[in-house]
Amino acid sequence: MAQGNRAERVGEEVRQALAVLLAREVHDPGVGFVTLTRTKVSPDLQLVRVFYTTVGDEKSRRESQRALDRATPFLRRQISARVRLRRVPELRFEFDRSVEDQARIEQLLIDIAEERRLHPIVEDEPAPSADGAPSPDQAPAAGGEPGRNDEDAS
Repeated sequence: MAQGNRAERVGEEVRQALAVLLAREVHDPGVGFVTLTRTKVSPDLQLVRVFYTTVGDEKSRRESQRALDRATPFLRRQISARVRLRRVPELRFEFDRSVEDQARIEQLLIDIAEERRLHPIVEDEPAPSADGAPSPDQAPAAGGEPGRNDEDAS
């Protein structure tokens, strides 16, 4: 379990160092507005997957990915100087789709709330059963059908 904590600490330290480097040292205009969201470090600390988001459409996302790939050797050298590790991990940048998924889920929840506001569910009306027969709470009283005696039923 201690290894998991170490991997998390290393990942966070690498993410913070990369964020500073991208903001101050990388002058590639293709990087654009990149936000580093999280990191995932392999158990042996040899690979750091850096997840990022960016502002813009699919074209700007691809351009940012290419720019990050170009900057990776420079970033790795800088990480070796800033983060104390025996071996500098390989960096792999991946677009973080979880942010898009969260936005989609949030929009679906907003749509459901609006639909419920426009078409409220009335709980006082009993729903008919699948065969069209009245539900048990709509069934006639214990005396049977109105105007008919139980003696007539024999």
